[in-house]
Amino acid sequence: MPNALKHPAARGLSCLLATPLVLVLLVHPGLFVDASGQYNHSALMWLMLGLSAAIVHGVGFDPQSRPWRWVFQPLVAWPLMAWGYVLLAQAQGVAL
Repeated sequence: MPNALKHPAARGLSCLLATPLVLVLLVHPGLFVDASGQYNHSALMWLMLGLSAAIVHGVGFDPQSRPWRWVFQPLVAWPLMAWGYVLLAQAQGVAL
């Protein structure tokens, strides 16, 4: 991972982006239901991976194993969380 992504500001950004999505998923997951009343389980699986990666990065944990280091980095987390925000907006009927 590049040194810029280990900066405290990058770690803070990971936590800042992950917190609202984590709270929505824990407190009111029904906000992710689409117009037909269904969850997109595969999309939520990818979103959970992005949230997990963001939390791992945000708290400052650096995995030693190369595969885990690749999975739990912000270059994976941030795009998946951005997609999660898009999914949430679409489920709420917000036109993007």
